[in-house]
This record gives sequence, structure tokens and C-alpha cells, in this order.
Amino acid sequence: MIPKSFIQDLLNRLDIVDVVERYVPLKKAGANFVACCPFHSERSPSFTVSQTKQFYHCFGCGAHGTAIGFVMEHAGLGFVDAIEELARGTGLEVPHERPAAGKAHQENAPDLYEVMQTASRYYREQLKLSRRAIDYLKKRGLSGEIAARFGIGYAPEGWQNLAAAFPNYLDVMLSETGLVIRGEDEKRYDRFRDRIMFPIFNTRGQVIGFGGRVIDKGEPKYLNSPETTLFEKGRELYGLFHAQKAIREIKRVLVVEGYMDVVALAQHGVEYAVATLGTATTAYHVQKLLRLTEHIVFCFDGDKAGKRAAWRALENALPHLQDGKRISFMFLPAEHDPDSFIREHGKTAFEQFVKDALPLSSYLLREVSADLDLSSQEGRNQLLQRAKQLVTAINAPATALLLRKEVAALSGVSQAELEALYEIKSVARSSRQNFQKAGRSTPSSHRLLLQCLLAQPELGEQISAEWQGETGSEAEAVNAVLQVLRESDFALNSPALMQLFQGTIYGKTLAAAEADMLSWGDDFDVAAEFSGLMSKFDEGRRRQQFQTLQAKLAKGGLSSMTDSEREQYRLLLQRS
Repeated sequence: MIPKSFIQDLLNRLDIVDVVERYVPLKKAGANFVACCPFHSERSPSFTVSQTKQFYHCFGCGAHGTAIGFVMEHAGLGFVDAIEELARGTGLEVPHERPAAGKAHQENAPDLYEVMQTASRYYREQLKLSRRAIDYLKKRGLSGEIAARFGIGYAPEGWQNLAAAFPNYLDVMLSETGLVIRGEDEKRYDRFRDRIMFPIFNTRGQVIGFGGRVIDKGEPKYLNSPETTLFEKGRELYGLFHAQKAIREIKRVLVVEGYMDVVALAQHGVEYAVATLGTATTAYHVQKLLRLTEHIVFCFDGDKAGKRAAWRALENALPHLQDGKRISFMFLPAEHDPDSFIREHGKTAFEQFVKDALPLSSYLLREVSADLDLSSQEGRNQLLQRAKQLVTAINAPATALLLRKEVAALSGVSQAELEALYEIKSVARSSRQNFQKAGRSTPSSHRLLLQCLLAQPELGEQISAEWQGETGSEAEAVNAVLQVLRESDFALNSPALMQLFQGTIYGKTLAAAEADMLSWGDDFDVAAEFSGLMSKFDEGRRRQQFQTLQAKLAKGGLSSMTDSEREQYRLLLQRS
């Protein structure tokens, strides 16, 4: 675990404007900076960065956070990786706390990375010594340059070849990284033997796992590293480290199924491809890629297995669709995979398939209406049933609305009838209601108090431990912020406090409150606003106490009160 005090120190040294401008050009607009949002497509800028408050907010898609959150979203990094990336730029070394039980992932990680790098170097050296492995790669059309770029190597035949790279073959880190395994006879031996080795890199270029492919016939065809401290298949993508630059430049990523597909495509100039690691496309993969680009194209073989994989990818993608971003599906002829197709037909023909890929909505509608007679009531009924779970899984408002319109049209019902059938609140009606509410609403006292605490966390010291807000998300968020401030063993500043709540159940409430703070002028007096709010809360509490005591008095007279209640009632009467 990274100490909270270090996160605060790092945020103190960073200027969010400098961090964001490494990726996105900003323009001054009053007290803030603006740009077209890097997380969704737009023509006019709604992405705002506050230098004084050290956070960003997009009024279009709701993206929000600190400098750490921005790097996580834009570069597709995890929390720890984003902190380490930012720390390197400031000259800070990231410390890691050790939990009470066992060693932390981060504490182990540097040593494990070194182990993986050593193994990768060994496999690359072995490739140079194996004519058979070199001939295999040449037969597959790969050049020495592309093999070197992707760090391709060879694990020779034999049981304990890694002993040549690691003097202590019994080192526990070799088993922790999945490089060696223990057999039934309790002896240790290399996991990868007589295989072409594809190192798997994280987005920072560190080796975290391997994929090994047999040269001749054998099972399994591909053998991957097991799940380890460094490597989680459902969260990583092969080739992403090498493809990041191309993906950003052309604003598109191609997701294929195999390591050789990625390498072969790169060999022929298609450098924006990545591959899943022996798993179906996961929701995390979709989220990770949508942070990096505007358009995901899933490429699958045209056989039955490819079609099944495509449908799983669609189902996992639906809840994470974003308005303004696209997901498409392309299917190669049944006899081809990307590797064989591009070698036979070339880059131009392959990229034409990419351009002609089916939009997600077209693919979804094609599949749910397949084999149905839409001229019959029964067929249209089946379409409605098939589409319901898919359509209602979509959270992106515009995308969901347009797809509902298409399903309704195909089914021969109105949009309103479909929404009633699917128990969906009408977008037009809810938007109109929200607009009307927004037009006459003013910030609640709890939201203003929350904003004061976010702007100047030290004000929390002036609120007694007995203070409790009313019910509601904003009051609960105030209580949560106060609890964090009271439990912290050092004084939290504003950016650090915001970062602590990023991704929590209170995150959206705080983001909305912070967005309002962007309209504050330089002369906004936070301390005075806070003082007025606390007086208002105190007055409300006294009024409530007075009403409670009056009700008790009316019901049972003075004899029904305790001495302390009578004294409290007397004091409240004097103040009223």
C-alpha cells in the first residue's frame, strides 16, 4: 500500500495544468483552463481544469478527478502505476507500506519484475541459438526486426534450462512468477519448454507474463503464464504497450484473438492491434480501451468459435458503452485469421475489412433478429424478448435511446410502448423534468457545506464530533468526509481529500459538488460561507429541539420533563 501522506505530498508537488497539458492542449478561460474532452467526442470544449482547486471536470461526459485520476484515465494505468509515473517526473521515490499479514503486492513487485526481465533476456538469447525456432518465425513471415521489437524468444527443450539464467533455481520468486512449476514427484521444472516465447508487457513496458506457442504439433497450442502477483489475464492485453502510440494517432484499436495475429499485423504496418490473453474480452478490457481511443474494432475469425467470442464481447461491452465513442465488429472469411489474411491479401485489403466493420448496433440487431419472421406477431414478440436484456444493459443515454428506437421500429411498436414494456423511464420526460428542476434549484445547505470542506478541509476541525447531517446523499457525503478528516493522522489538503474519495460510493456526489465550485470567483469567501452555514445548522438544530420539547410539554406538562430538559427549554425560550 502507498501511504496516504505520500499521495498528498505528490499532489502538492504537481500542477494539474502541467500534467493535463502533457496529453491535451489547454486554453485559458477566465480562472480556469478548457479543452475538448479527451474522453469523449465533442466540437466545443466542455473539459475544464481548475489550477486553483487542482481538479478537472467535463460537463459533457462527467469525467472528473485529480492529476492522478487523469493519468489513470488517459493512459489506461492502474492507481499504483499512475502514481509511480507521476512520481518519476517529480523525482520522488514511491514508498510502500507493508500490511500486517504477508507482503504487499507492491513490495514484491520490483523484484518480480526483475525476475521476469531476466527470463525474457534468456529466452531472446536462446532464440538466436535455435535454427529451428528462427526458421519457424521466418516461415510465418516475421522479420528479425519485428521479433526484436516484440521481444520474441525461445524456451529450449529440457526440464531446467532456466537454471542457466538463475543461479538459485529454487528461488521462491521463480514459482511466484509462474516460470517454474512443481511436479507430482515434488521436483521443480520449467513451465515453458520448446516454445516460441511472447513476453507480455504492461503499459509501462515491464514484462509481467509470457505466452508460449508450440513450434510443431502439440497441446496446448498456446500456454500462458498463470495468474500471479504481476499478471491477471482478464485485465491485460497483448501488444498494448507497443500499440499505444498508433492507437492514439489514428484514434482506433483493433482487438484480435492471438499473439501471432498482433505481431503479423504489425509486420505489415497495422500497428494498432492488441490481443486478449486466452480469455474472452472482459468488461475491464472494454473500459481500458475506451480510455485510450474513440473506436474499438473487434476482429474475429469467421468460424463458429469466432462468432461466439464476438457475442461475448458485445455482451461485456454493453454496460460500458459511451456516447460519442464507437465499437464495431469485423469477421474475416471462415478460412482465415488476421495473420493468414494479411499475409495473403496485404494491408490494403485487410484495412478495408476494418473500415467495413459492422457498428455494434447493426451487429446486435442482426443477431437478435436472425431466423425470425418479423412479418408475424410471434416473430416480433421474440425480437422484443431477445433484445430486452441487451438494450436495458446500456447506460449511455443517447446510445440506449437510439437503439430503443430501432428495436421499436423493427418490432412494430412505438418507442413509448417499448419503454413501458421494458420498464424504462422515458428519456424525453426525465430530461424535461431534470431541466425544470435544474432551472429553479439552488445548492442545498449540505452541498454548500460539502464544498467548503472540499475547498478548505481544515474547516472540519470546527465541527463537533456530535454533528450529524440530515438524510440524503449530500448529507451522507459530508459525514463521510468528516470521518476521514477526523481519522487521518495528518492534515489532509484539498486534492488529497478529493483523491481519497475517487471511485467510492460518494464519488459522484463529490464530483457534482466540485463541478459547481468551478464557477466560484477568486473573491469567494469560503470561511465566511462556512460560518454562515454552521450558524444556519445550529439554528435549525435548536428549532428542532424546541419543537420536540414543546410537543412533550403539551402532552404531559412540566412533570413529564427531566430537570435537564426543563433547563434546556428555558434557555431556548430566552433565545427565541
